[in-house]
Amino acid sequence: MRAETYRQVAEQNANFLLRELRQGDGRLLRSWKDGDAKLNGYLEDYSYLIEGLLELYQTTFEPRWFMAAQELAETMLEHFTDSKGTFFDTSDDHETLITRPRDLQDNATPSGNSMAVTALLKLAGFTNDLRTIDITHQALAQMQPMMSQYPLGFGQWLQALAYALSKPREIAIVGDRDTADTQALLEVVRDGYQPFQVVALGAPDGQTPAVPLLQDRGLVEGHAAAYVCVGFTCQAPVTGSEELQGELE
Repeated sequence: MRAETYRQVAEQNANFLLRELRQGDGRLLRSWKDGDAKLNGYLEDYSYLIEGLLELYQTTFEPRWFMAAQELAETMLEHFTDSKGTFFDTSDDHETLITRPRDLQDNATPSGNSMAVTALLKLAGFTNDLRTIDITHQALAQMQPMMSQYPLGFGQWLQALAYALSKPREIAIVGDRDTADTQALLEVVRDGYQPFQVVALGAPDGQTPAVPLLQDRGLVEGHAAAYVCVGFTCQAPVTGSEELQGELE
C-alpha cells in the first residue's frame, strides 16, 4: 500500500472516530455499533487517539488534527488526572466502582498512563504548556523506580522517559508546502528515524497559527525557513536543506 493510501485511510479513521465517538461537549465514548455509540471513554481511548492525531498532523499538517488532539488532551487532564501525578483509567464521572482503577504497567499494549504521558510530552513540544510539562515530569519521576527495577513491564514508560531526557527538538517550518524549497526542508526532517522531535508546518499568511510553535515565525528573504528549537528556544532560521541538516546533526 502506497504512503498516500495509508494517509487517506488514517484520515478516514480519524474523521470517523471524531464524528461518531466524540460528543458535543468533547467527551469520548467507548464503543460503537450500527450507528449507536455508548459508554464513557477510558484513559486509553483518549491517550491513544491524541497520539494518533498528533502523528496525523505531522503527516498532513492540517491544523484540525492538532486542534482536536489539543482539545482531547484538555479533556483528559480535566477528568482523569489523579493527585499522585499520574492518571486514573476511568473519568471522574464514571460509574461508581469499589476502587477507581489506575493501571500503570505496560503489557502487550501500552497502558493508558504511559501513552498519556507520551502524547502529552509531544503535545508540549507544540505548545510549550508548562502545566503539561510539569504533569509529565512528575509522572515520570514517580515511575522511575519501577522502570529501573522491572523494565520489561514498563516499555512505553521507558520510551516516554527517553523522549523527555533527549531534549527533543521542536521544528517549525514556514512556507508554502507545494514549493520546492519547503519540500527540501521537509525531506531533511523526515529522513531516517527521528524519534525525538516534533514538526509543524505553516504558511506565512499573516493569520495567528493554530499551532503555537509556528507563532511569530516567518519567511527569510522570501524563502521557506526552518526554525530548530529546544524548549521553545530557537536557533537562527535556516533556508537551505544542508544548513538544516547541520543543525539537526
